[in-house]
Amino acid sequence: MSRTSRAPRRADALSRDRIVEAAIEILDTDGEGALTFRALTTRLSTGAGAIYHHVANKDELLAAATDGVIAGALAGRDAGEPREAVRGVALAVFDAIDGHPWVGTQLSREPWQPAVLRIFEGIGGRLGVLGVAEAAQFDTTTALLSYILGLAGQYAAAARLLEPGTDREEYLSAIADRWGRLDPVVYPFVHRMAAQLSTHDDREQFLAGVDLILAGIDTLR
Repeated sequence: MSRTSRAPRRADALSRDRIVEAAIEILDTDGEGALTFRALTTRLSTGAGAIYHHVANKDELLAAATDGVIAGALAGRDAGEPREAVRGVALAVFDAIDGHPWVGTQLSREPWQPAVLRIFEGIGGRLGVLGVAEAAQFDTTTALLSYILGLAGQYAAAARLLEPGTDREEYLSAIADRWGRLDPVVYPFVHRMAAQLSTHDDREQFLAGVDLILAGIDTLR
């Protein structure tokens, strides 16, 4: 086919979903720094124009990728008995961040992006059934959301600190050892918690915090 007769590249030949899927693959494999439109064009074997037709910039792409991960994680997790549904939403977010640490960074970056709204809806939609008065639902949902997103940012930061190949248990043991050597007069509580730091399970600790907030919500009935 001659150069003049070659069919033009169609901007709609590539779906937004496929672009987001490719972005997630890059983020999971190489991290946020590797996500560029040049990397996407290479992975998708397309031109930049086809991508820009669906996604305006990297911020929009990160938000869409985060929403894709959270939407998949929450699918079916907000069903059933309301209290367990709330716990299910929280654990789904935890597991999504555990599997995709960059999601925690993005969730903490933009307050009311689509992924955050999904979580907010998944929690708040169950509080009325739990007996929480309408006037108190915004505050209680925000408290749970703030807890989840706060931990999201913390876990994401911890993941970034770990060098490739670093064993997480060894990392925590090293921190616990430093805590144990602190002056117990100046840091009595931290000194006592040193042993628990090295042996605790993040997922169980996260769920314990959710349950504490839910116990407080019970008092509002």
